[in-house]
Amino acid sequence: MIDSACNFAHTVASTDRLQEIKSKLKSLIIETPSWGYANSGTRFKVFRQPGVPRNPYEKLEDAALVHRLTGVCPKVAIHIPWDHVDDYRDLKAYAEQLGLQIGAVNPNLFQDDDYALGSVCHPRKEVREKAVAHMLECVEIMRTVNSDVLSLWIADGTNYPGQDDFRKRKHYLVEALERVYAELPEGARMLIEYKFFEPAFYHTDLPDWGTAYSCCLKLGDKAQVLVDLGHHPQGTNIAHVVATLLDEGKLGGFHFNNRKYADDDLMVGSIDPYELFLICLELVGAEDDPDTAACASRVAYMIDQSHNIESKIPAILRSVENIQVAFAKALLVPRQELEDAQAEGDVIRAERILYDAFQTDVRPLLAQVREELGVPQDPLAAYLHSDEEKKRLQRGTGGQGWT
Repeated sequence: MIDSACNFAHTVASTDRLQEIKSKLKSLIIETPSWGYANSGTRFKVFRQPGVPRNPYEKLEDAALVHRLTGVCPKVAIHIPWDHVDDYRDLKAYAEQLGLQIGAVNPNLFQDDDYALGSVCHPRKEVREKAVAHMLECVEIMRTVNSDVLSLWIADGTNYPGQDDFRKRKHYLVEALERVYAELPEGARMLIEYKFFEPAFYHTDLPDWGTAYSCCLKLGDKAQVLVDLGHHPQGTNIAHVVATLLDEGKLGGFHFNNRKYADDDLMVGSIDPYELFLICLELVGAEDDPDTAACASRVAYMIDQSHNIESKIPAILRSVENIQVAFAKALLVPRQELEDAQAEGDVIRAERILYDAFQTDVRPLLAQVREELGVPQDPLAAYLHSDEEKKRLQRGTGGQGWT
């Protein structure tokens, strides 16, 4: 494939431009989720796979293997209490020993029996206090593991009209976030995720980017919106959402996955690769704009998938590859030509410029990038032809899962 990369270079205007694209692809950091290596399932069943990690330390080992094979996954997000350990300093030290960093810390505000009617928006004060205490616990974990991101998905909502008061719940939400925001470590950020429905079906307290954005404005500069690719109604133009938040300086993170109907958590790029390409187009374009570069350079990219029927490590490797492909194609777009077509109102040429970039086979380029990073040209093939899976099967069946 390296020979093919030489031919590929002819599709880029200059050698300097090709080197710039390669440099950006090498510097791309994709955080992987600890829970992506664990047992997971649907609403009906957790499917247990042989070889799944039995504890957070083994999750780090699997994440370290993904990083060794790809060269672009040095961070691992953790979820508390799924990844609870007695000594988080020891967990941090083990991650560093493996060549990793602990990334985002994610509180769990949806799996406790007390949260049936909500967590920070619950009608009872003692439950709200419990939820705030858990988030503050996660802030302390951030300090210990040197994480700079508190990632919040708050699953609160109601199922029936009249069940609760919308405005009261909004006030509870903001009050809780303000208390946690005030305790963030120096240099850390609070990323607020939204989801338009589920697990509640009448209303969700954080249903869309506008509500999350409103909360961030109340909190301050350290609060930003986290966009999850699967958390939108069908037909939502997510590229537009991303562009708007970048322009406002409030896009803090992006969770990669894919869906067919709702939040399916399918492998990113497996259902609508063109949508992923258009989103990446906004992300890379913002890095070259002086007005948005500061925000774009700090966007935390993370895979957020629960692999139910796929093998865990291969699914993550495929996802990383799909993200790299989408970013590579977005970087190929000749921006000046596109801007000229837009300024002239040439709809056909503008659309064709994007589609030509999307249709380009960037796999030879990525093979060359990986060789220069010192990792396999085809990470998935390297894994499948190694004895790594056989080693993991010695863990047996059972492992650690969602609960």
